[in-house]
Amino acid sequence: MNITIRKELFDDYKITEKVVKSAFASMEFSDKKEHELVSRIRNSDAFVPELSLVAINNDKKDIIGHVLLSKIQIINDNQSAGSLALAPVSVLPNYQNKGIGKLLILEALQKAKELGYDSVVVLGHPEYYPKFGFKKASLWGIRAPFEMPEEAFMALELRESTLDNVSGVVEYPSVFFE
Repeated sequence: MNITIRKELFDDYKITEKVVKSAFASMEFSDKKEHELVSRIRNSDAFVPELSLVAINNDKKDIIGHVLLSKIQIINDNQSAGSLALAPVSVLPNYQNKGIGKLLILEALQKAKELGYDSVVVLGHPEYYPKFGFKKASLWGIRAPFEMPEEAFMALELRESTLDNVSGVVEYPSVFFE
């Protein structure tokens, strides 16, 4: 299969939302509203258009996957540090487990690094995300703003030691909770 990863375009939005909805339709731990979250993020200050990427099946010329990184803050009593949230990663069910999610994530992380971002956090599967370099966020004293298993909340430094002096609670934009 010949796959291209590119920036999502405005004309892709409706198709991308259908991909996201379909990708999460049978997921056990999903509220089935991830496509609505994508739409809300796009209309917020947290949106970074260069970090909304789609996977194209070149054989059929259709969108089969999407990844989104958006701006967040890590806040404690003394400081606030900018970071990114990786959410969601979506691949159409017929294309899952073929490495497309991996391609999307790797490209998004590379673009984020090129744009000068220092770190990324993710709430995700503790056996999947470490292969990209993610580690428990608690290693840096970074916490989620809600209860969750510690091993499922992870962070990644896009440059060495960029989280050494960062700790606190992740503040997601309000659109994550609407």
